[in-house]
Order: sequence, then C-alpha cells, then structure tokens
Amino acid sequence: MKLNYKRTLLVGFAFFLIQVFWQAYDNIIPKILTDKFGLSQFLSGIIMAFDNILAVFMLPIFGALSDRHMGKRGRRTPFILIGTIAAAVLFVGMSAADEMQRSDITDIVSVTEPQSSAERDTALRTLYRFDGENNGDLSAVYGSEEMFIESMNEENPELSHLTKARQSYAWAKTLETPIPLVVFIALLLGVLIAMSIFRSPAVALMPDVTPKPLRSKGNAIINLMGTAGGVLVLILGILFGTGKPENILMNYTSFFGTVAFIMLAALLVFMLSVKEPQWAAEAQEAESRNTISADTSFASTEKLTKGEFRSLCFLLASVALWYMGYNAVTSKYSVYAGEVLGLDFNFTLIIAQAAAIVSYIPVGIVSSKIGRKKTILAGVILLGLSFGAAAFMKAGSNIWVMNTLFALAGIGWATINVNSYPMVVELAKAGNVGKFTGYYYTASMSAQIITPVLSGACLTWVGMRTLFPYAAGFVALAFATMLFVRHGDALPMKKKDLLENLDVDD
Repeated sequence: MKLNYKRTLLVGFAFFLIQVFWQAYDNIIPKILTDKFGLSQFLSGIIMAFDNILAVFMLPIFGALSDRHMGKRGRRTPFILIGTIAAAVLFVGMSAADEMQRSDITDIVSVTEPQSSAERDTALRTLYRFDGENNGDLSAVYGSEEMFIESMNEENPELSHLTKARQSYAWAKTLETPIPLVVFIALLLGVLIAMSIFRSPAVALMPDVTPKPLRSKGNAIINLMGTAGGVLVLILGILFGTGKPENILMNYTSFFGTVAFIMLAALLVFMLSVKEPQWAAEAQEAESRNTISADTSFASTEKLTKGEFRSLCFLLASVALWYMGYNAVTSKYSVYAGEVLGLDFNFTLIIAQAAAIVSYIPVGIVSSKIGRKKTILAGVILLGLSFGAAAFMKAGSNIWVMNTLFALAGIGWATINVNSYPMVVELAKAGNVGKFTGYYYTASMSAQIITPVLSGACLTWVGMRTLFPYAAGFVALAFATMLFVRHGDALPMKKKDLLENLDVDD
C-alpha cells in the first residue's frame, strides 16, 4: 500500500488556503486592533479569542454534519466551497472597515508615514498635546514639546512612550466614533463563522481519502502544503512592508485583497482537481484489503476501552497545553517584535516556517525509529527550550540568534504537528473521522480561547516581556501530560525509501 502523493497534494490545497488566511489573520488583526483602534493587549486578546470560542462549538458541529452529508461532490467539498468564498469576501470587507478607522486618525498617520519632516512634526505635536491633556506621560518624561519632537527625530529614539501615546489617541478616537470598530468586529465575526464552516471538513478530507496506515504520511504532506501557504503570506508581508515600523498605520486593502485572491485561486485548483467521492471509495476499498495497522482495536470497536479513553484525554490535554504556549506567540509576536525587539516580524516567522518545511522528512525518519509519542516529546522539549531562550532577547540583540531560536521552534512545532492529529483520528471509525477531527480542534481551540486573553492580560499589566516565559511554561506542562499517553503508538513498518519516511505509522 502506497500513498498517492499527487492526490494528497491536491487535497492539501484546502489546508493551504486555510493557512494562508490564518497566517494573515494572526499577524495583522492584532496590529490593527492595538495600533489603529487603540485597544489594550488585554482587550485585543479577548477579540482574538473570538475565533476559538466559535470553533469550540462550530467545528464539531460542522465536522459531524459533513460526516452525514452525502452529495454529488462528496461529504466535505461543499463545505469547503461555500466557506472559502464567504471568508474571502468578508476578509476584504474587513480592510474597508480598517480604512474607515484610519481616516479617523489621519492627524497622527504622518508620525509613521510622513510626506515631509514638517508633517511628522505636526503629528508629533498633536500627540504631545493630546497626551498632556489626558495622561501627561510625555510632558513628565520630555519636559517640553520641542524636547519631545527632538528626541523622536533622533536616530534611535525611545519609542515606548510614543507608542503608548499613539494608542491612547487612537482609543480616544474609537470612543468618539465607534462605528468603524463595530463594523470591523461584525465583519470579523462573519469571517470567523465562514472559516468554521469548512475547517473540520477540510482537515477530515485527508483521512477520508487516505487508508489508515498511510495517514501520517498524508498528514506530513498536508502540513507541508499548509506551511507553504503560511510562508507565501509572510513573503507577501515583506513585499507589502506589513512588518516595518514606519508602516504601522498602513492601508491594508491591497494586502487583504491579495490574500483573498490566493485563497480563491487555491479553491479553484481544489475544485477542478479533487474527486472526493471516487477517491474516498478507493481509499476504503484499499483499507479493507490491507489490515496492516498495528492498532486494529481502534477500528474494530464502537467504544474505546478505559485505557484508550484515558490516553485520548491526556493527548487532548497535551494538545490544549502546547497550543496555549504556541498561540500566545503566534498571535502576539507581530506586536512584540516591533515594540520590544525592533524587528520586522515577517522575516523571523519565514525562518520558522522554512525550518518546519525542511524538517518533515527528518522528523519522519526519527518517528519511524522511535514512534510518534517519543518524537512528540522531543518536539515539545525543543519548542519549550526555544521559547525559554527567546525570553532573554531584547532590542539590539543579534538578529540571527532570534532567527535560530525560531528555526528550532519551527522544527519542534512541525515534530508535534505531524504526529498529534493522526494519533487522534486513529481512534475514529471510518464513518466518524469528522467528529474526531472536531475533538482535536475543540481541544486546540479551547486553549486558544483562554491564551489570547490570559497572555494579553500579562502583556498589559505585567509587561510585554512576559510573552516567551508564558509560552515556555505551558509547553512544559504539555510535556508532563504527554507522558501519560499509553495508546495509539506501535512499532512502524520498515520503510523502503526516503519518501516513505514521511510515514510514521501506528
């Protein structure tokens, strides 16, 4: 039994477009909320948790609905079609709401995007006077308007006071005219509902069209496609300058439009090439002819044994905990990089994604020798150590040290990601893979409801530098719970070639 790589890559376009969206969403939405609307990291974290709150309820529902749906295009494809089109359209709409807010804060846009030094000075005077009337922090630190302007025009100014004043000004404008924020959040909820419609069906499609013994290999290919989508968006971010400090109040319309176009282009490739009903039937036939999975009890019983159920609970707890740490970084690093490190976040994240891509085959080789559980534990250690070391980085630190740490984090996350989802769906019968996919996402999304709020509270009231210690702590807890997983891992079959090492069979 061999994996059909071409089919798996084509199925992977659904996951590709999902990751295109989430990479753009996680990088840019927190910046819009804090930089243009002036929300605190805490309030921003609450809004960033919306997608996960919706996902906890909607992903299992739509996963189960797609399990039961029988149509000409298959069980999953109609959900993917409708959800992607709706999400792409609404995402572009969010950029329009963002531009509404940008027009309300034009008085200070010239601080970051000046046409002339005189315009920048005028914008700085506006901020200084506003802050003096409300907070008084700038006058307390700089003494006079002219001293503040002179300090901000130095080669390496202290930007923390300017950032706080700019966000306070933006928040005052938001309170004065809240309509742009209301429209933005309404569109945000719409796009999140659209994404929830098809996320579980899209992820469940790979197990549908792939026999059980080959699902880990298939998951590696799917993750490669998703990572490629994330890298593409980060490259776009560099081209559009989304991570440059001088573009912190930029117009995102072109960027959002390009992301939506890529999503729709990937959808077109998917719709023209993927024949879900035929491929799913062929996969079931192949699986019925080959009973080579070592853990056949998972496929042969309606209910899990107590031991298997306990392992599933600990596995889902581990998923929740490492997402608590990982999502805190992915949802806040674009802000952290600019305010604490003075870096363009796009390049550092590209390094992490590229490291993940090149690590999949080596991860498969290791998994084939020691099994999924031990490989995941190694990945958790690597991720935790990388986050722990990143906590010591500051503005002026060697950029290649941070890039190296993110490369190691990317390898660690790939090691975890390739192996964890297949362990969950191995517990499913052929007819309820969507439901078990929903369980996996319920665990990860439940964590991501809490972590943007909790990490945002830490960043707001304790300090921005709490981000990486927070992340490292939760990853360490995930290591502890993963130790109690006892089922779903068995000695793999001998691999015949290098590509076969993408397969980490149970």
